[in-house]
Formats: sequence, structure tokens, C-alpha cells
Amino acid sequence: MMSRDISFRKKTVNDEMDSLLYNNTWVIVDLPPNSKAIRCKWVFIRKYNNDGSIQTFQARLVVKGFRPKKKRINYFDTYALITFIRVLLALSSIYNLYVY
Repeated sequence: MMSRDISFRKKTVNDEMDSLLYNNTWVIVDLPPNSKAIRCKWVFIRKYNNDGSIQTFQARLVVKGFRPKKKRINYFDTYALITFIRVLLALSSIYNLYVY
């Protein structure tokens, strides 16, 4: 929150939190034993007018769920079937074949 726009950022964070709570996006519960909470971060965006002046400020709460739980596991093997299906459909389209 170290910025020259700190007052605007606080207002947009409060507006976003009010919106999330109003829409029942989540329910606050106790964390089950032997589990870790998923981290999140705030993303701040400035929207500009055509003349370069600031139109609005936006804030979004983003979940950081992109880190693998276990190291040294190849998560790309999961998508091997999808790649095979895409190649099969592409070849059938090129050679005018039917896929059953």
C-alpha cells in the first residue's frame, strides 16, 4: 500500500470487500487441522481516459493457487490426453477423416 494513491486504493479495497461480502462469495470458517490456507493478493488497476487522466481505480482480490503442493512432480502429464485429442482432431480435419 505504499503509493501516492493510497487513499483511492483503500476506498477501492473497501468497495471490493463490501461487494464480495454482499454477493456471499465466501463464508468465513475455521481452518481444518493439518491444512494450509491458500494465499491471496490484491491487484490494483488504474483506468485512464483518452486524454491520459485517471478515470477510475479498481482493486481485485486474486487467489495465488498456482504453486504446486509437492515438488518434483510433472503436472504436464495430466494434459497429455488433451494434447492427443487435439492432434487427432487436427489430423482428421486436414485429411477429411471421420472420428468416431
